[in-house]
Amino acid sequence: MITDQQSHLAFHLTGALTGGALHAVDGRKLVPALLAGYRDLTGLRYDFPAVLLRDDANQPFASLSDVIEELISKLASAGEDEPRVRKQLLRLEREIRSVVAAGSAGTLSSLWEHAATRLVPSSDHPLAQTFARARAALARDGELVDCNAAFPTQALLSAWRHVENARARRMRTEIERLKFRLWEILQAALMSSERGRETASLKVSVGKSFESAFDFDALSATLASARRAGGLSATRRERIENALIVLEQQRFYPARQKDAFPFSFTSCTEAEAAWRERLPKVIELSKAMAIAELEIKGEYNELRHDPLFAAYGARGLPRDEIARFPSYLVCMHATAADQYGELMTLLGAGVPVKALVQFDDLLENGAQLRPQAALSMRSKQLADMAIGLGTVFVMQSAASNLVRSRERVLNGLAYDGPSLFSIYSGASAGAVPAYLRAAAAMEARVFPAFTYDPAAGRNWATRFSIADNPQAERDWPAQALVYEDREHQKVEGAVDFTLIDFAALDERYATHFASVPAAQWNGHMAPVQAWLVDDAAPPADSVPYITMVDQQDVLQRVIVDASVIEEARRCRTVWHSLQELGGIHNSHAERLLAEQRAAWEQEKARNAGTATVDASVATSANAATAPGSSVEATPAIASEERPADDPYIETPRCTTCEECVRINNKMFMYDANKQAYIADVKAGTYRQLVEAAESCQVSIIHPGKPRNAEEPGLAELVERAQPFM
Repeated sequence: MITDQQSHLAFHLTGALTGGALHAVDGRKLVPALLAGYRDLTGLRYDFPAVLLRDDANQPFASLSDVIEELISKLASAGEDEPRVRKQLLRLEREIRSVVAAGSAGTLSSLWEHAATRLVPSSDHPLAQTFARARAALARDGELVDCNAAFPTQALLSAWRHVENARARRMRTEIERLKFRLWEILQAALMSSERGRETASLKVSVGKSFESAFDFDALSATLASARRAGGLSATRRERIENALIVLEQQRFYPARQKDAFPFSFTSCTEAEAAWRERLPKVIELSKAMAIAELEIKGEYNELRHDPLFAAYGARGLPRDEIARFPSYLVCMHATAADQYGELMTLLGAGVPVKALVQFDDLLENGAQLRPQAALSMRSKQLADMAIGLGTVFVMQSAASNLVRSRERVLNGLAYDGPSLFSIYSGASAGAVPAYLRAAAAMEARVFPAFTYDPAAGRNWATRFSIADNPQAERDWPAQALVYEDREHQKVEGAVDFTLIDFAALDERYATHFASVPAAQWNGHMAPVQAWLVDDAAPPADSVPYITMVDQQDVLQRVIVDASVIEEARRCRTVWHSLQELGGIHNSHAERLLAEQRAAWEQEKARNAGTATVDASVATSANAATAPGSSVEATPAIASEERPADDPYIETPRCTTCEECVRINNKMFMYDANKQAYIADVKAGTYRQLVEAAESCQVSIIHPGKPRNAEEPGLAELVERAQPFM
């Protein structure tokens, strides 16, 4: 056993397999035990495949499961038996998922027919009839896509078109209104002119429908004898006609889509060239729209506005004006590192670019861990630089999370400045599905999700969010693991999912892991969590292991070498910095809280000393007023006293943590200084008073004694309240 223990320790320290006590994991297709139930994703109900919705005013894409749920609800509302319909449509959903996973492509409606035929070849079968009724009720359709290397671009492109189509509808309506009103001005001027009173012009203005009802020669003679009204000046006519020509010929929002400029690119170089080339056209159209609005309102003043429009756009356009025009979508891969400098230039210059940088691989070669792990830092470095600009919307996420975070995607695309989307597809080499690898990267904090939205507020608390991450308050998410041990006994426990588990999914990193035969398991092996705890030394003479399973779901203990442990610690440090930015375990807030607690303890100590002195003074005063005393009595100063049994809060010391208000916002309220006090003790229970005292971060809530002797569990509550009396 000593020999086995030494070989275990040698592998942990050096990564070298010695003797026959350990086995290489290469080729054994082991997976972390927590992922054992996810080998076959087609049997699970999750966010993929996704439907890229066509012509949907509400969403650019949705999960197949969401669409099926809507159908079930719709059919149940129409009188169908809900349990029966649910069972049948979920069966069809699984079949569609299997068809897509096998490589079939197409719209939901086409793959629906394909999957339905595979399940029930006969059209007169009751199940086929249910499928047909559900298909007829299907209101939304679009391309079905799986989570793979193509999905991030497909999703961003779908969402971008969704946002741009809405912008185009607004702008086309506005441009058509301006064109019509300018045409009206010119038409009115024409009708008041000598040419407008000619027979031919009058016929054109009336139209064919009423041509026989008028004597146009007589009408022309009558109008010619009338006093001529004032028409347009030559300069105003030219100004209106020029504006009308610009509105007619613009290619940003033309009537025919085929005449529009392209705005989707695969490189920053192309996007920048297009922006520079079209900027004069943007200024020209913006100027024409502004002139048209003034002319329509009759507010154009040549002395005042001519100089203004002569210099229009010389120093660029305001951001809100640029935001009226299409944004420039750039979809690029992280391997195009030569584009990073140009990307940062575009973002910093305020160009309305929406950039997707897609990461397919976070751990490249596998010869040494740290150089490859630095690749996963490339996204964070890029995001950090963009966030540092202050005016760029930044979103980092795994592709597996895009369906659930589509609102954040839409917010970034609709943001009136530049945006950066850093997405990990999970589509690196290996047998693990891209969805599972992407989800594992986010779960293991290797590629955590975060959003920086400059439009959300004026401080970090409102702008920066890490809420999309599982169990964001923890270093690593903990999941329940239930298994059967060698004695066939059920064992339950919680296991952290870390960077080490993510690296174990990658066959290229097999040399960093070694499997220990069950006969050699011993007390000197400890879970890796013991090596990943802040300020805690790992167990002496022990080696770290993770729990994995083979293809038969047999548990394996796999020893981890020191380089992977070190990388996991670095990953945890980076995660801690994101937590602080997201308002979790903020070191500044914790230090301030510690200082306040220390000040409170000092104040309590001073008050205790004062109370002792006051008691001595009171004894002396009593003695002085006793019969026969020669000391003249001093009038006592009455102090404001609170009944000892009443609950109270030391309001001046409140830190506005909101814990008590969340428990009962009628019993506990804030004063003008945003500090808590007991507003109405009758508005809640004694249990709520005790729970508020226990949750208070600075221990300033004193629950007093219970008012209702019939409240359940009173004995326990009184005992819990003692430390706060």
